[in-house]
Amino acid sequence: MAAHSNQNDYFVREIERNDGSSLRVKQCYMGDVGCVVWDAAIVLAKYLETNRFYDPPAGVNVWAGSSVVELGAGTGAVGVMAATLGAHVTVTDLQDLHDLLTVNIKENQTLISSGSITAKVLKWGEDVSDFLPPPHFVLMADCIYYEQSIAPLVETLKLLSGPETCIICCYEQRTEGVNPQVEKQFFELLEQNFTCKEIPSSEQDPEFSSPDIHILHIRRKV
Repeated sequence: MAAHSNQNDYFVREIERNDGSSLRVKQCYMGDVGCVVWDAAIVLAKYLETNRFYDPPAGVNVWAGSSVVELGAGTGAVGVMAATLGAHVTVTDLQDLHDLLTVNIKENQTLISSGSITAKVLKWGEDVSDFLPPPHFVLMADCIYYEQSIAPLVETLKLLSGPETCIICCYEQRTEGVNPQVEKQFFELLEQNFTCKEIPSSEQDPEFSSPDIHILHIRRKV
């Protein structure tokens, strides 16, 4: 079901930033999995604010001026966070989610100063020339979900990433149904062309982390 633009279709989830301001992320009462903010998206959004990336007193801001593409953005929460930190972000998802992404960009525009954010439609496995040259970062939260989307997702990562691209993947490990097999299939395909490094919880946001939610840094093999 498509995301609608009627005000009554939404409810708001606030995500507090380290500076005390809050992202206001609208979610849909009805719709597919992309219409709500999943826990992995919050964990990833808060990870972007950790000191390894963003520590203004120490003069550190990896995001400032960086190009970022978010895949399977859903509500756009992760991409919006990156834009508020100074990145130049393109959030992507299927056509059905484009309205919701646009709504959330407008909702948080006042928090974005040096960064920027736009929403574009991208179906995994299809042409990515609109998103090239390869971005500095590709962000993805809870995209390892549907079995039929695994091969197209990995193909998109191959097409989109260059030798310097860091893919940051955050996903909730699920043990029910086909989920373990889907995760296994994803990593088997991924590891043909990429290396993966898991980020320990000690390097994640101390409040927004969970043993079931994993953050990986993924890079092309050289």
